[in-house]
Amino acid sequence: MEDVITEIPPPSRFFQEDLNNFIFPSPSLASPFLVFSIPKPEKPLRPSLLIVALSSPSLYIFHHLSPKTLVGSLILPEVPFSGLSVEPSFRDKTCNIYSLNNGDKSTLLVSVQHGVSAERSHLVARLLIGEDIVPDRLLILDSIQSQNFRGKLSPNETYAFKLETLAERKGLGGSNVASSLLKGLDYFPSGSMIDGLAAALLSRCQLKKTKGTLCVSWPEFSSSVVALIRSLLQRNVLPSLDLSLTQEMQDQCARFNLIKHQPYDTEMYT
Repeated sequence: MEDVITEIPPPSRFFQEDLNNFIFPSPSLASPFLVFSIPKPEKPLRPSLLIVALSSPSLYIFHHLSPKTLVGSLILPEVPFSGLSVEPSFRDKTCNIYSLNNGDKSTLLVSVQHGVSAERSHLVARLLIGEDIVPDRLLILDSIQSQNFRGKLSPNETYAFKLETLAERKGLGGSNVASSLLKGLDYFPSGSMIDGLAAALLSRCQLKKTKGTLCVSWPEFSSSVVALIRSLLQRNVLPSLDLSLTQEMQDQCARFNLIKHQPYDTEMYT
């Protein structure tokens, strides 16, 4: 007689997708949202320039930039608040929005210090461009992902390339008709790919016919790429700000490599 307890059960007569019909679906994540520290700000905010820092070199540069004024934060419900520092820290998983004193131009900086998953990127892009914030121009700073680059990338070489929206390339929608934001920088090689939040932001700009530029750099972090991005920003984007780094900051660049920011697994927080 067969032992019904230890005997291997026969194969199920249901397909896996049929069995899933008996399982309650996971609760959907709440949408990301913006919180402003200014009481009742006039919305939408209309900066002349919106800078979105995604790459470690750009985050490092802007973290040490002073003065800058915190005006708000972008909240992703799946990113926990535990472990945050009292004072702003470069290693905190935050996404803060700052106002920069850039002469007579209103400039906002979004410092994205945590990863954004692919399925959330377009939601975040819509928040930053066209809803509560309507910039005249956008600059995105990101790193080249070696798996998306067509060609060889030497860890000992420093590169920076750009991609532009049609409005930026043709100088539409502004007084500086023939002025490209990153003059002299080579375009991103054909056949290479950009994904994630950077791609979503640039696509949003193209859709809204906004002047937008994406600058990608390699390697993901080194003292040489920090110097390159700082030079581009100082020369072309923020000439009125002091972006110089002290010797202590430069020594820190040489000693330490930064933690690569990975997107949170949204399933962990559902």
